[in-house]
Amino acid sequence: MKSTFIKVAVVGYGNIGKYAVEAVKAAPDMELRGVVRRKTSLGDTPPELTDVPIASSIEELGSVDVALLTAPTRAVPELAASILAQGINTVDSYDIHSDLADVRRSLAAVAKEHNGVAVISAGWDPGTDSIVRALMELMAPRGMTYTDFGPGMSMGHSVAAKGIPGVADALSITVPLGTGIHRRMVYIELEEGADFEGVKQSLKQDPYFAKDETHVFAVDSVTSLKDVGHGVQIERKGVSGQTHNQMLKWEMRINNPALTSQVMVAAARASMKQAPGAYTMIQIPIIDFLPGDQDEIIRRLV
Repeated sequence: MKSTFIKVAVVGYGNIGKYAVEAVKAAPDMELRGVVRRKTSLGDTPPELTDVPIASSIEELGSVDVALLTAPTRAVPELAASILAQGINTVDSYDIHSDLADVRRSLAAVAKEHNGVAVISAGWDPGTDSIVRALMELMAPRGMTYTDFGPGMSMGHSVAAKGIPGVADALSITVPLGTGIHRRMVYIELEEGADFEGVKQSLKQDPYFAKDETHVFAVDSVTSLKDVGHGVQIERKGVSGQTHNQMLKWEMRINNPALTSQVMVAAARASMKQAPGAYTMIQIPIIDFLPGDQDEIIRRLV
């Protein structure tokens, strides 16, 4: 008899990966097949993974339906393609907004060839915030929408900063200035012998930071500054039909990696209900992200 549980692997075990394991375990319709970690990390097993299979490649975990890719954004396109080629669905939280449409098209070709599904950019922004922006535009087709992030830790920007040569660790804080404009406050631990001015210039030129006002500070300990809290406020002032001054607002304050991983788990569920291809969250029916019988969901939410 075929199992009704969705078999999930978590690929990577950083900030998001840790919460992804928790979210999969809490899901009523999923089974955690294991965690894929770098070979250099295998000998150092965190206590919370003592009952979880750990592997250096997804092939070692046996049958897997969906892989949650919690690797850094820039590694996602190649990693997703390699796993889709094995006939395994993928879910990622790719967050380079300007490139995601092209990434989706590229992964769609691989997914269709191997009868798989990729859900890309399944986090809270892009992701659930994208759905909110789409709903606002549906309600007020003409107008302007502003998305203000923070104040809080941006995981994507922090990972990008840590990837700059000479940086041992990094924390990027997003500070909203209003109307979609942001300031980046970046705190870095330098590697021994690294030149701060050179590192700072390289960081400011990185595409993650080049378009924003960015301030870089050298600190002794990034760990002592970290707080994974974040937030967002989305506002739209627009027109419904011919009626002006429609004011719409969405706001939340959240634990960044916990929410990202929860959205990825919901997207893993939705991936099992789509035709082969690659999708962003606004392309998938919202009901597909939820567990349970559709009629019961409709009775509860509509």
